[in-house]
Amino acid sequence: MPVLREPLALADRRVLRTAVLLLATTDRRRHVPPHLHIGVPGGRTTTVADDAEWDHGLRTELVGAALRAGQDPPWVWVTRSGPLLLQDVDAAWLGPTVSAAAERGVDVAFVVVTRHGWTDPRSGLRQEWKRIRRR
Repeated sequence: MPVLREPLALADRRVLRTAVLLLATTDRRRHVPPHLHIGVPGGRTTTVADDAEWDHGLRTELVGAALRAGQDPPWVWVTRSGPLLLQDVDAAWLGPTVSAAAERGVDVAFVVVTRHGWTDPRSGLRQEWKRIRRR
């Protein structure tokens, strides 16, 4: 799995900005429940609502099934509320994503997306906006 590092390609920055913009403009709830998305932000994606009772094995199976059904190379991202600091739900999906990607032999990037930005929990690379708007 690629770890995002500077300098990040302009196309990748645009994809990640799209993920943040979609979350910020489409979900008006105060608390955004965590979801895992696999695909391309703004394009075809598979979305799974998080369940805290799921274990590593079930999460790996879910990610693996979505990777089999999707396009190459997909993005994997968790949307949630809160700051861009590592949270339990991020770690709960990161390990299974790494495992499923290795099993499938695909190269995917994993990021966490909130209404105000995105971060790669492995490298710490992030971008934040005070108020994101459509251009």
